[in-house]
Amino acid sequence: MSTIAAISTPPGAGGMSVIRISGEDAIGIADRVFRSVSGRKLASLRGYSALFGKVYDGDEALDEAVALVFRAPKSYTGEDVAELSCHGGVYAAQRVLRAVYSAGAEAAGPGEFTKRAFLNGKMDLAEAESVMNVISARGKEALSAAVHTLDGALSGKLGEIRAGLIRLSASLAVWTDYPEDDFFDVDASEIENTLNSAKNELSALLSRFDAGQAVAVGVDTVICGKPNVGKSAFMNLLVGREKSIVTAVAGTTRDIIEETVTFGNVLLRLSDTAGIHGAEDEVEKIGVERALGRVKNAALVFAVFDSSVPLDGEDREIITFCEDKTCIAVLNKSDKETVTGEKDLAPYFDHIAVISAKTGEGREELEAMTERLLGTENFDSSAPMLMNERQYQCCAEALDAVGRALDAQTAGMTLDAVNVCVDSAINALSVLTGEKATESVVNEIFQNFCVGK
Repeated sequence: MSTIAAISTPPGAGGMSVIRISGEDAIGIADRVFRSVSGRKLASLRGYSALFGKVYDGDEALDEAVALVFRAPKSYTGEDVAELSCHGGVYAAQRVLRAVYSAGAEAAGPGEFTKRAFLNGKMDLAEAESVMNVISARGKEALSAAVHTLDGALSGKLGEIRAGLIRLSASLAVWTDYPEDDFFDVDASEIENTLNSAKNELSALLSRFDAGQAVAVGVDTVICGKPNVGKSAFMNLLVGREKSIVTAVAGTTRDIIEETVTFGNVLLRLSDTAGIHGAEDEVEKIGVERALGRVKNAALVFAVFDSSVPLDGEDREIITFCEDKTCIAVLNKSDKETVTGEKDLAPYFDHIAVISAKTGEGREELEAMTERLLGTENFDSSAPMLMNERQYQCCAEALDAVGRALDAQTAGMTLDAVNVCVDSAINALSVLTGEKATESVVNEIFQNFCVGK
């Protein structure tokens, strides 16, 4: 493979920028642009060694730098790697990168360093996908879950399930070849025990998926209600700062205001919408239509009501809009005299929170209620967790195949029919971890990575 290079740190002013070079000629290319103060060449260094000096483009000194050498296979990519750490800044880093290109490196594609780590056996596909989850983590639990997956928590569990199925498949294959030989007799209870164990383990992984996604990826969440119930103040309470404009004038919010916040251990992708009512103003009408669209597609809805006034027709329209949605009714303005209470909303909502967006009263109770509703209340970030829809679908396919194998076994079908289903489950798990993933699948996964990782 060619030798590639890219800036591995975010663009912008900072303490330093890192230009990563990976491939057979990585150290040679680095030596062409880097001159150490000691006069030593990077090629003379062992792995995990560094030199201080300057980076040059021809005879022009570009910047001071520290050059690090990592020798194959003990590097991130499994190849020879050199990293040039120069001063942070968009222009300085780009100049160093252009010098590296001129010395023989090619531009790295999105995620190409991690892709090479996968192809060189440094990590499997599930572990590689967790790299971006580590980078994008917005909270403690999300980071912990991603790190445990990167460390092999999911891959280890999948390996155990797959190993059990492979042993079963081998036994069934031998019996198929020698059906009349008593030496190769297969115990029916052993088949069922192995399949039931795989079924339970796969079901457990699938059951934790939604909670894991709520923590790691986030939940599309909409704040809705009629005008002047305190939606914007509620948005600001969740965000922790003034994101939405708050006034006593009904209809202040006319468009959707968005923010992503960590609420308890859940990541909420919040949308504060325009008050839902029979608007006559053309601009307000558009805002109301957008609000209704967001409610329809939301994974979680906070329906806000004013507890200081009676429920009216517009409130009841909100209640209708929230039917069949995962929803928490928020009774706001608890700092005022209560006119509408929990008993008034209990016929329509299973989850009701009483708060004051003005004082913050009730925020912790709402946080706990949200965690319970989304299944993250006792979230264990160290447990094996499926990180994305691709992994979920592979796991679901494996579970379906195991279920079909169990059905075939209990129905008294021939063991070769059972084994066909077992092999299908093994194949689905192999695709998940990358042993049998197609090139197009692998390319698509890494296309979503940032350049430099």
